[in-house]
Amino acid sequence: MELIRDLPEGEEISFYKQGAFTDLCRGPHLPSTGKIKAFKLVSIAGAYWRGDEKKKMLTRIYGTAFAKKEEMDEYFQMLEEAKKRDHVKLGREMKLFALLNEGKGFPFFLPSGMILKNTLIDYWRQIHRREGYVEVQTPIILNRSLWETSGHWDHYKDNMYTTKIDGEDCAVKPMNCPGGMLTYKLFPHSYKDLPIRMGELGLVHRHEKSGQLHGLMRVRCFTQDDAHIFMLPEQITEEIKGVVRIIDEVYSLFGFKYHVELSTRPDNSMGSDEDWEAATSALKAALDELKLPYTVNEGDGAFYGPKIDFHLEDSIKRTWQCGTIQLDFQMPQRFDLEYVGEDGMKHRPIMIHRVVFGSIERFIGILIEHFAGKFPVWLSPEQVRVLPVTDRAAGYAEELVKEMNAMGLRASADLRKEKIGRKILDAELEKVPYKLVVGDKEMESGTVSVRRRGEGDIGEMEKDKFFALVKEESDTKKAF
Repeated sequence: MELIRDLPEGEEISFYKQGAFTDLCRGPHLPSTGKIKAFKLVSIAGAYWRGDEKKKMLTRIYGTAFAKKEEMDEYFQMLEEAKKRDHVKLGREMKLFALLNEGKGFPFFLPSGMILKNTLIDYWRQIHRREGYVEVQTPIILNRSLWETSGHWDHYKDNMYTTKIDGEDCAVKPMNCPGGMLTYKLFPHSYKDLPIRMGELGLVHRHEKSGQLHGLMRVRCFTQDDAHIFMLPEQITEEIKGVVRIIDEVYSLFGFKYHVELSTRPDNSMGSDEDWEAATSALKAALDELKLPYTVNEGDGAFYGPKIDFHLEDSIKRTWQCGTIQLDFQMPQRFDLEYVGEDGMKHRPIMIHRVVFGSIERFIGILIEHFAGKFPVWLSPEQVRVLPVTDRAAGYAEELVKEMNAMGLRASADLRKEKIGRKILDAELEKVPYKLVVGDKEMESGTVSVRRRGEGDIGEMEKDKFFALVKEESDTKKAF
């Protein structure tokens, strides 16, 4: 009765009936419960009536239903596997990062986590240098007038951290693009200069509600692997194809499958219908030319332009939105960007915003769960751990570590006064790809006894042959 009384006048009231049960509901319900072949109740939770803590507490029962029992079994098996792969748990056990109450939503990266993060960044820089990108860095705090010009002050202010400096309103950047606009404007440009592919590994801050925070997946501070491409209208298709090629290369390296969505104009957008139509048509044309299947996600574009989103699938078939390509006609207009065309007249460049990892922090969280912490050799913070059996072999272990580190490998020695079984177990728990067991025999012969993660003892090898094996796996980014 309370729900009915609070409805706007004239609103239709609907009921759904299932057997003897009649439900006041907007619906729809299933036409028959016979379509449910398998179901399971999973949890209960308290919920105040209409979300008001002064009202009665109800009990909410959560359940899930499937058309086939096999689908239900597969789903719960995936949930169990996901628990084992939880990146927050593994991140703590592997000493990669910490989440502290002193900085909710602001992750602390530990030494091993920094190795992982920097390895990803080194790879990012390697492929972008190859593809003709230049790298810039723009300030973290910029004044209000910039954010008004970009549209963020009107469209995104609730998600921004603001402050005053010398009496002037300023904001901590939630996105890198306005700084990229100013960088482009510093010098005059000719059509011969374009396209300019400008990358930035920019630290951005966004105010997320505390209830939405989750590990590295949803944080308030993260590094975006941004790039802004300034181009001629006739270069749009080739530039989009170039970005798609990079994204495909990166995701394939990690063993991710992906699907593509085209997101169109949202309600709170800026710009003319003509610009939006031209931008959306250009993205469609590029996808069609690439013969890349996609679905249309109506109304989910950025406020300044339509976008192509890449949803990758991990090893237990969950999907994550990471890479994105946004075509923007608005920012170049708002910032009055120009280039001198072949006709000697001033023209407006077209712009692409794009990320590959998305948020590097979030991508690390996805990688931890995708690999269950068992990273390939090139990505592992610690690639080799040397385990001396006796005190006499400790010097040999340190010599091996020194040689490997000099080659650019990441190795350490476990010199604790522990039994070898304990050392092996600890290295396995910490998911180190290679363990080298060395004693008097190996020390005298210049060999190593090799244990490979997931396989156990794979035999004795000459130390130089082992070094070359790991170096080759690391340099070629081979799957483990």
